[in-house]
Amino acid sequence: MDDPYKTLGVAKTATADEIRKAYRKLAKELHPDANPDNKAAEERFKGVSQAFKLLSDPKKRAEYDAGQRAGFGAAGAGGMGAGERGPFNFRQTRQGARGFDDIFSDLFTDFGAQPREQPRKGGDVRQTLTLDFLAAATGGKHRVALPGGRTVDVAVPAGAADGQVLRLRAQGEPSPMGGPAGDALIEIRIAEHRYFAREGDDVRLELPVTLKEAGLGAKVRVPTIDGPVDLQVPAGSSSGTLLRLRGKGFAGAKGKRGDQIVKLVVVLPASDSALRAFLETWTPASGYDPRRNM
Repeated sequence: MDDPYKTLGVAKTATADEIRKAYRKLAKELHPDANPDNKAAEERFKGVSQAFKLLSDPKKRAEYDAGQRAGFGAAGAGGMGAGERGPFNFRQTRQGARGFDDIFSDLFTDFGAQPREQPRKGGDVRQTLTLDFLAAATGGKHRVALPGGRTVDVAVPAGAADGQVLRLRAQGEPSPMGGPAGDALIEIRIAEHRYFAREGDDVRLELPVTLKEAGLGAKVRVPTIDGPVDLQVPAGSSSGTLLRLRGKGFAGAKGKRGDQIVKLVVVLPASDSALRAFLETWTPASGYDPRRNM
């Protein structure tokens, strides 16, 4: 057998991790699937696999290194050792120690062109979790039913977005070969809210106000995802005026929250004789025309 260190291209002082990395690199390059009908690559692949099997076993590696230090070549029984001392058998030279033929005998067992198949991971399962608007904003644990009747508790992060997928490790289908189970992929769906709408990390809200509140200014109560707060409506506001409540939106990816954008909508009563009488006698300021620039 060739020197396993040279076969893998590593130093004799290589760590187990360095040996593993060298093997993976060579095995990927020489694998028969990547080199169809290439006998040379196939033979090198076998040699690399044999070298790795020896060097990845601490006991076998130690025995091999001990034989090298004692002056025996890597050719095995009958090979030429250091100093050209002629044919020998390692078992005869060191009583009680395993000969090279013992060390290497199992390297050729079950070593075909294809490596042993690794256990496959189980299949992933998908499920949808529908949340109301406020539950998505605040996050928390929610129970989800998986195929087969199992249920799991899903930790939904605050500020979850519509279409976001949460992965639950090893909660999917079991492996048919004794490998790891698959994952459960939970897709978040957020139901529409009666008042709120999401825009990125901001929350938008249309707030009805009276003509008096808009004209004279007023402090009004406004709903937010954290509960109601007071908002100052500036005097002379019109429908479409936008006001901002800082930090009252959804939690962002970096933890910073968005804002709540409040759009004022002036709403007149369907029937108000006093307001009608006032408007009939009211004259706007001289030159006032809201459509002047249209």
